[in-house]
Amino acid sequence: MAESSETKGWFSGEVATFGDRIAGAREAAGLTREEFATRIGVRVKTVSAWEEDLSEPRGNRLQMLAGMLNVSIRWLLTGEGDDLDAPDAPGAMTLPAKIALAELARMRTQLAALTREMEQTEDRLRRLLQAAA
Repeated sequence: MAESSETKGWFSGEVATFGDRIAGAREAAGLTREEFATRIGVRVKTVSAWEEDLSEPRGNRLQMLAGMLNVSIRWLLTGEGDDLDAPDAPGAMTLPAKIALAELARMRTQLAALTREMEQTEDRLRRLLQAAA
């Protein structure tokens, strides 16, 4: 897919997450979460978790996802390679808007790491409470 200077990098690894790329490619393919889930044989909740970066599909699903969404596995995972066109937006994206998007992507990554850390601490606490009982 062609890239213009305005859309280049919209779904790149620096700006978008894996979930953002799945959601963007699904929308570009004209599929709802429900339709997409049905076609790949998973629950809507699973697709939602992927798109919200709460979980990732198993490796055996990546090829199916890429094929159905008409993107490469490399692009899905890293944002490198052929990019989707940016969503329709009035005018060019300004530098402050690009900076804000990058900041949101950074915060989302930090939030995902913090969520994993909280889950590990919760598991450790459960084990300690069970051992004490």
